[in-house]
Amino acid sequence: MSGDKVQNHSSQDAGAQNDVGQAYDIKIETVVVGDETFQLQSLKDLQQFSDPDGEAERLGISSANWSLFGILWPSGYVLAKTMQAFPLEDKTILEIGCGLGFASLVMHQRGGDVTASDYHPMAGTFLNENTALNHLPPIKFHLANWFDENPTLGRFDLIVGSDILYERGHAEGLASFIHRHSNDGAEVIVVDPIRGSHNRFSRAMATLGYSHRPSKSEVREVNGELLRRRILRYCLGDECLITELESDSHEPIH
Repeated sequence: MSGDKVQNHSSQDAGAQNDVGQAYDIKIETVVVGDETFQLQSLKDLQQFSDPDGEAERLGISSANWSLFGILWPSGYVLAKTMQAFPLEDKTILEIGCGLGFASLVMHQRGGDVTASDYHPMAGTFLNENTALNHLPPIKFHLANWFDENPTLGRFDLIVGSDILYERGHAEGLASFIHRHSNDGAEVIVVDPIRGSHNRFSRAMATLGYSHRPSKSEVREVNGELLRRRILRYCLGDECLITELESDSHEPIH
């Protein structure tokens, strides 16, 4: 993936109140994935914060963590790149912890039946802005807490996420959330920058009946940064199949 770049094409000051009554600075980036070019609205930097009604605070999102949803992180780019070539036909797809939802945007542009989800109250707003920027119809969005039942979310054939194993205590809760929303034979793909919780998460998934195919740890250049990451893949059921990726090693499924 050497040479893949996120190009900061222009910057827009949104310091004045926007249409939802909140104030923060944004930028518009031109992001190239393969042969496709996307416009992506994101926060200008990690110093942004706006929670006038206290909604984020009530959800347990601190001012220090408020802006994390609004940045295109390298793992999010890797997930979008992976999904650009992944077979999506006849699959219902859920992106969890979507943040800006760039992978959802890429799959949606390809015609995928995508639902994006996140715990952050602004994630849906930014997702709507980005689908409009790219002249696409709206993407379904669900505000989801991994530790709640979320009965209206439904079940999916493919569940994907990036950099979602950042809290050591979340591995079992995340695995249970995925299981509640997986169809039989579902595939799960997680791009993980190897924060240390992936083994615990894989054990939790195995306990719930998922086969696991690991990939080798790799170092790639994304947007001028060296990213060490691993693509974790799972499928539900004894007879399920894990789709091959171009980056696959020939490690066995176990």
